[in-house]
Amino acid sequence: MVPVRASVWFDGPTPRVLAHRGLALDVPENTTAAFAQAIASGARWVETDVHATSDDVAVVSHDPDLGRLAGRDASVRDLTLAEVRLVRLEGGYEMPTLEEALAAFPETCFNIDVKVAEAVGPTVEAVRRAGAEHRVLVTSFGQRIRRRVLAGLPGAVTSASSLGVAVAVALGVVPVTWLRRRLLARVLVGCRAVQVPERQGPLQIVTRRRVRDLEAIGVETHVWTVNDPVAMRRLLDLGVHGIITDRADLALAEVRAATARAL
Repeated sequence: MVPVRASVWFDGPTPRVLAHRGLALDVPENTTAAFAQAIASGARWVETDVHATSDDVAVVSHDPDLGRLAGRDASVRDLTLAEVRLVRLEGGYEMPTLEEALAAFPETCFNIDVKVAEAVGPTVEAVRRAGAEHRVLVTSFGQRIRRRVLAGLPGAVTSASSLGVAVAVALGVVPVTWLRRRLLARVLVGCRAVQVPERQGPLQIVTRRRVRDLEAIGVETHVWTVNDPVAMRRLLDLGVHGIITDRADLALAEVRAATARAL
């Protein structure tokens, strides 16, 4: 039996910059080229998304269909991998499989959002084949999907699903600090991070108190999708542990500046 390697995903100092679908300045998102640009800018963490082909291969794609990026009226799930190989994005780029993306960047940590239930098995297989359990954080908006992926990848870490986040936010009304944190720890058991927008409509999700509460129980706060340097600075001042952004280059500069100010 191969021993489970300890996760390295949360190694290193915070705040972390997660390159949202790579760094797609002049190349399509979620391609090896976009990941390469993010890593070249200094990013150590890449965020990506997974769907599955009709022959059950995990393909890197945020959308379930090819309309936005390839101008084709077809869904990923309706195509075989061989058919996906024929798809060309703007500039002639291809859609990589998850295994290919993990293999291309063996020192990079990946944040993998499993979009649909059909992608659970293919995602588990791809991560295992790449030997990448120790450097992936797997998540999903769906609680059942997230749990199923984790069951297949015992060495991986995870962030909370939508249900866990909603309950954690609701617990903010509890006035007693020790009780609020104890309840948070129960709700978020097994989760190492929450990944949330700064606001949801009129509701302020990311607050200094919530960040501190989560930190006290060993859970990081990562905020998406933040592309404005002013917003980045505001969130870093609140103590967030991660910025999920389309502009990893700008976020890395803000993190360096914030670190210098703290010295």
